[in-house]
Amino acid sequence: MTPIARDDRVLVRKHSALGRITLDRPRAIGAVDTPMLDAITDALAEMRADSDIDTILLDATSDRGFCSGGDIRQLHGRIAEGDFDAVERFFRTEYRLNAAIAEFPVPVVAFADGITMGGGIGLAGPAQVRIVTETSRLAMPETRIGFTPDAGGSWLLAHAPGRIGEYLALTSDTMDAADAIYAGFADHFVRRDDLAAVREALETRADPATPGELVLLFDETPDESDLRAAREWIDDAFARETVVEVRERLRELASDPRWQDARRSPAAALAALDERPPTALAVTLAAIRSARALPNQRAALEQELRLVMWFAREQPDMLEGIRAQMIDKDQSPRWNPATLDALELDIVGQAFRHEVRPLFD
Repeated sequence: MTPIARDDRVLVRKHSALGRITLDRPRAIGAVDTPMLDAITDALAEMRADSDIDTILLDATSDRGFCSGGDIRQLHGRIAEGDFDAVERFFRTEYRLNAAIAEFPVPVVAFADGITMGGGIGLAGPAQVRIVTETSRLAMPETRIGFTPDAGGSWLLAHAPGRIGEYLALTSDTMDAADAIYAGFADHFVRRDDLAAVREALETRADPATPGELVLLFDETPDESDLRAAREWIDDAFARETVVEVRERLRELASDPRWQDARRSPAAALAALDERPPTALAVTLAAIRSARALPNQRAALEQELRLVMWFAREQPDMLEGIRAQMIDKDQSPRWNPATLDALELDIVGQAFRHEVRPLFD
């Protein structure tokens, strides 16, 4: 029998018919590493075999957020050392866990409270019932640190309304609760103060109501999403064929007085793209559009693994981006190449042709 992985930073409990998995790494806002992912994976396997359990809850002990993503500092060290086996094992473990959550036979409820980014969305995004609060801040910030949205993020982004996915992926913009529901990253808005009551109801319910129906008792209507208000110019600009054309259209739209005072504006989007690495922008734009044509999330995860390992093995920007944002924190990354004009013509093709072993048997 395969031993069950345990990790003190992952609390696994059973309350009546509720299986609860809690990230307990508050100082790192739930950032996950390979041992934590192993522990969550094995906990889910145990709960899958328990016929008494009819609901899973994913939550965290941190007041600041559910999960800030993968342990990027640790990942940086592995890449710098050239330990690509460890890097690949992390992503393989993470992506298989993302698929296991999406395909779990009983409903999975996720509290995406506070900061929920990158790998945090990989945990919460595929859940069947995804709850956000007034403190929720969701993002796929990978282009900011030199690679591409992963952990199933490309699948969610590809199926956001209109060209919202391309916009969020390229700019790394952050969503509040209303934005997350509008973009398809969440289902219900519940006040943070009511989460304990939702948890208690999931533990003690005596009626046959589904978790989704139960959460509706606490669901409130969030404010209007700023993403919805920005759809017109986002769809216009981010439907363009290339990143160069997207930037050109944003520059034109920036002079339109209709958008100049909005919280989200073409000018702000253009400024964000100017800060991002050209390689990550080009590959990410292609990745979101490719994911839109894929048949399912597993196929998107397979694609993400190829792309992320290409960035880790072949591209200096991933190491440099993590250094600038997370290690030295000088916020001054030196991208290579530094401009879109300097990109190799076949750079996107190189990324998509990168070979890795299949993720799923």
